[in-house]
Amino acid sequence: MIHQYKLAGRNIVVDTGSGAIHQVDDLVYDAIALHETHSREEILRSLAVHHPAEPEAEIAAVLDAVEALKEAGQLFTPDTPFREMAGTVKRSGEVKALCLHVAHTCNLTCDYCFAREGQYHGDRALMSYEVGKQALDFLIANSGERRNLEVDFFGGEPLLNWDVVKKLLAYGRSQEEKFGKRFRFTLTTNGMLLDDEVIEFSNREMENVVLSLDGRQEVHDHFRKTAGGAGSYDVVVPKFLELVRRRTKGSYYIRGTFTHNNLDFATDILHMADLGLRELSMEPVVCSPDDPYALRGEDLPQILTEYERLAAEMEQRAGTEESFRFYHYMLNLEHGPCAHKRLVGCGSGTEYLAVTPWGDLYPCHQFVGDEDYMIGDVWQGVTNTAVRDMLASCNVFEREACQDCWARMYCGGGCAANAYHMSGSIQGIDAMGCTLFKKRLECAIALKAAGVV
Repeated sequence: MIHQYKLAGRNIVVDTGSGAIHQVDDLVYDAIALHETHSREEILRSLAVHHPAEPEAEIAAVLDAVEALKEAGQLFTPDTPFREMAGTVKRSGEVKALCLHVAHTCNLTCDYCFAREGQYHGDRALMSYEVGKQALDFLIANSGERRNLEVDFFGGEPLLNWDVVKKLLAYGRSQEEKFGKRFRFTLTTNGMLLDDEVIEFSNREMENVVLSLDGRQEVHDHFRKTAGGAGSYDVVVPKFLELVRRRTKGSYYIRGTFTHNNLDFATDILHMADLGLRELSMEPVVCSPDDPYALRGEDLPQILTEYERLAAEMEQRAGTEESFRFYHYMLNLEHGPCAHKRLVGCGSGTEYLAVTPWGDLYPCHQFVGDEDYMIGDVWQGVTNTAVRDMLASCNVFEREACQDCWARMYCGGGCAANAYHMSGSIQGIDAMGCTLFKKRLECAIALKAAGVV
């Protein structure tokens, strides 16, 4: 299967089976489009009509080159090897990452929050040190031969339980040499409680810090309010800038959400870049279609245009002091995901688990609170093996809607949680999410061709 598209003055051809990507001129682009459905003579005649300035010998040479690429397995490559692997690929059962919900409570009341102010449709709670310690012990014990382990301090707002976060991090570090492990800790925060002590500790100990900011002040403050109804922009932005200024190791990124209310979200990303925040992400809202801020089908043309506008701005700013990186456009074509990862996706429910303040295990943070998807706890481990096995069997060739999708080997079948919430089945798809992913992927490939990413 191939996918052809034009973007930013470039002709791109993606060969799904091999992963080969070609940037070509108009003549080659048209020749590839006709190659599998027309005879050589028909293609020669068609190209001669549409490219009258090209000599007949040049057109013939182009057809020979296209055929040579096909023979070399770089065009029209069947995905048979991947299909054969799909039936045999098994996740190892080794856990590599935990999302620790250290706080099921929050100091903001964001209207679009899937966690419903951090409570996940349940009671407010803070994780105890004992539960968190057991979670880290569970991770070590179930990580097999894996050396590098990941833990995200999550909420709600984890800084509401900061002392426990620090103690758990110290405990994890104390176990590294003993068990031959290395923890990579991440803090995800809305920034309201950031202060000098938190910034200094996080910049020293956290390999990654995720900061929540939606862009322009009027956009951010519309949803991200305090319990008293005040906007949070003026509080968090100076703190984010200070944390980033003082961050000399590890990584960070700004994570925003766009909704029906700010379909011009590229303006919000550029606003954050102009503030001096260079590592940026902006996610489409995940919510009920009935919510007034939900994305709608009629929003798609503008959303897709915004992604293209963002890519053009990234290319224009590349190599300057105003350059920035957009998370979804950071595509590694040379050393991307292995075949196993391309088939099975993120590993939720098997390699990656979420832990509630009470120690219950869920496949990921988006399933927390749905009792049908609780798969165990940190003391007994995974006991609901039916759900784990169902998630383990998810791959791109099990999803009917993925079969004719050119992008399927880049997304691994997409997010099981989004599929579940939007279609009612983890084997389904989030149709709008798929459309947006494919547009982001097209932009990322075009930027790669431009030498920007």
